[in-house]
Amino acid sequence: MIRRLYDWTLGLAQHRHALWALAVVAFVESSFFPIPPDILMIPMIIARPNRAWLIAGVALLASVLGGLLGYAIGALAFESLGQPILASLGKADAMAEFSTRFNDMGFWAVLVAGVTPFPYKVITIMSGWTGMPLGIFIMTSILARGLRFFVVAGLLWRFGAPIRDFIERRLGLMFTLAVALLIGGFMVVKVL
Repeated sequence: MIRRLYDWTLGLAQHRHALWALAVVAFVESSFFPIPPDILMIPMIIARPNRAWLIAGVALLASVLGGLLGYAIGALAFESLGQPILASLGKADAMAEFSTRFNDMGFWAVLVAGVTPFPYKVITIMSGWTGMPLGIFIMTSILARGLRFFVVAGLLWRFGAPIRDFIERRLGLMFTLAVALLIGGFMVVKVL
């Protein structure tokens, strides 16, 4: 089922309304859809590199707005909507422990989920459920999603199709390592 959904999403990149399709996918991916908007962004930017920044901007705006929907699900409808979504992603068991620490490190949680392969939708729902300050959530979402989408757009704009394999297979790992180094650096500075 996921493979068919992936193929369907990828097929939207060829549609004449691909930019609108990207906006919809980026919006719903931030709260419940399992396929990331990168799947659409990559072929769209390769086909029209002069629109790379517009495509990344649309993904950013729609993703942050969709993140607000995820936040609302967590804040207003966690029991009826948020919990089943997190359970379907296999994250239900860790929710209680996670929520106790979440707001203490909320900025980092949103940043990490926004740029790494960790499902951003989990963090959007948890942010609302735990009552993370909305301003912190929005600003961190803009930073994280902007970094993710504009790095992908920049790489594709600069290097074109040859960088596609690297982005699809290894960019998530590179973002994860960069965030780990950043957090590790802050921890070292804190200890010193």
